[in-house]
Amino acid sequence: MNTHQWMSTRFFSFFLTWGIFLPYWTGWLVHTKELSVTDASFIMSMGLVARGLSTLFAFPYLSGKFSNKIILQGAGIGTLVAVLCYIPAQSFSSLLLVTIFFHFFYPPLMPILDTAAGTLVQNNQLKHYGKSRQWGSIGFVSVGIILSLFIALLGDDVIYYALLLGVAVLVYLGFREAPAVLSQKPAANPVETSGWLKMFHMKHFWLVLLIVILLQAAHASYYNYGYLYLQEINAPGYLIGVIINIAVLAEIVFFSNADRSFKRFSIGSLLTIAAFGSTLRWILVFAFPNVIMFSIAQVLHACSFAMAHYAFMKYLIRNVPPAQVPKVQGLYSALALSWSTAVFTLFGGFLYEIKPGYAFLGMIVCTLPAVVLALRYRSIEVK
Repeated sequence: MNTHQWMSTRFFSFFLTWGIFLPYWTGWLVHTKELSVTDASFIMSMGLVARGLSTLFAFPYLSGKFSNKIILQGAGIGTLVAVLCYIPAQSFSSLLLVTIFFHFFYPPLMPILDTAAGTLVQNNQLKHYGKSRQWGSIGFVSVGIILSLFIALLGDDVIYYALLLGVAVLVYLGFREAPAVLSQKPAANPVETSGWLKMFHMKHFWLVLLIVILLQAAHASYYNYGYLYLQEINAPGYLIGVIINIAVLAEIVFFSNADRSFKRFSIGSLLTIAAFGSTLRWILVFAFPNVIMFSIAQVLHACSFAMAHYAFMKYLIRNVPPAQVPKVQGLYSALALSWSTAVFTLFGGFLYEIKPGYAFLGMIVCTLPAVVLALRYRSIEVK
């Protein structure tokens, strides 16, 4: 198996499970564990806090001690144990503890895989990041469409067993052969791994990071309440998975063409388009609370998520030394994909209880500043 196939398979297998967890887990907590929306959103937010701690501190530290393959195996085993712990958990406190444990191991698999992809690109063993990453999106779509049919037939209990099966497969793949560069124990280099302050010397790093933090945080309501909101606006149960995965289909199209179509676009231009697209997306969902407009707005996921993520990866590959990649990935995952999302999950849950549509409109408090900052970065990045 060549490196492109290896990376594509790992992206596919992880995002297969992510396609179960991300859209449906809050709904599973509400419907199967009988939590209120407020309690479920608090539990998921605390999980995101744990995710941030794991990716910001544990992942970079372990990356300096162990190979990427060993870290991938350890995170997979920890995830499987955590999923099994959900079976006996019934009370609010036990579900909170299990969710924190689960988030310590499971979401960090994403930066682990992105770090692997970045390492392969920098070592000229992977030509196109986007073409491998699109298989993650394909996995997400595949399971979402199939799972929605099973949920309609068997109920929300099937969400748990689908995740359990997917994680078991992920663990199995983690013990298969990996590219040699990912199996190598990192060499100690005190100059290159001297600390977090080294990131301040990377040109415009903190401005780029702030923009992607805002853009990723703006997905908090969609990730946690999109499934519930579609039920609220009377979307047919058997179509909910299809509607959710319109976003990922748009993501697939973007990633499959990104390396070619956006090769000449500056990072600032990509971030600016992403910020405008994200703002438009949440305004449309609020202004037109119906299934058709929600479905149309899903196409803008190609801008709000995929383009923002691609722009950051493009910045990372161009500007970040290999020894600093795990720290940068950890910082990105902690701040953009975890802690900021945790804050806006609580904010979105508060708004959702007032009126479901407000949870989505409220996300423009992230996207509008992102527009201003992206335009600013676009004007200075070439200077």
